[in-house]
Amino acid sequence: VSFNAIDSALSSLKNCQSFINSGMDVATQVALDLVESFNDEEDVNNMEKVMLEYATMDRELNHYIKAFEETINQVKREKPENLPDLENLAQEKFLEMESKNSDSDLQRNEKYMYFKDQLKEMKKQCKNFFFPILLSHKSDHGKDTIEQIDEDIAVTASQMNFICPITQVTMKRPVRNKVCGHIYEEDAILEMIQTQKQKKKKVRCPKMGCSHVDVKGSDLVRDEILKRVIDSQKKQ
Repeated sequence: VSFNAIDSALSSLKNCQSFINSGMDVATQVALDLVESFNDEEDVNNMEKVMLEYATMDRELNHYIKAFEETINQVKREKPENLPDLENLAQEKFLEMESKNSDSDLQRNEKYMYFKDQLKEMKKQCKNFFFPILLSHKSDHGKDTIEQIDEDIAVTASQMNFICPITQVTMKRPVRNKVCGHIYEEDAILEMIQTQKQKKKKVRCPKMGCSHVDVKGSDLVRDEILKRVIDSQKKQ
């Protein structure tokens, strides 16, 4: 039996996954833009619905891929005279997986969880950082220009700490540790983890005074909000 056609189909399905992942990345960036621009909450909620639709497609695609892979492995163990109908067998496996679907599956989608985490962080940053500045200008009866508001935001941003505790230079791609909350330059912390892994040692959080002694790559998430502030500061 030639499996070339099946392998080609699997390859196409996996390519579709990359398109879904890219779509979810774009939806996340759009949602962050909406929050940062103080758009209507309904617009942000619509982006969350888009993310859930993507998560649904991703789950269905994963089931198709898994069904095909299981079918191939099963068929390879069969004698030629006992070969089952491949299409029906794959369909049965797919439907069995789909029958176990639940809403909680979508909530656990890695990119959806990242979306929720970044959205929460952006709302917090806007509340603590941008909103007080805009509120202070609101009391001036509209006398301030956009340029003056931008200048105040830039001054406030300049007071924030953008220095990586490892490299001691301004971060370009900040990642946040979900366990202790500290932030590092992505390449620097990953290199540190890899180096210590080769020595079979754990990585202590490089932030002075932190008691966290086991930093893992899986605990790191990109801090899109801080990156936006850093990039904005560089343009000033």
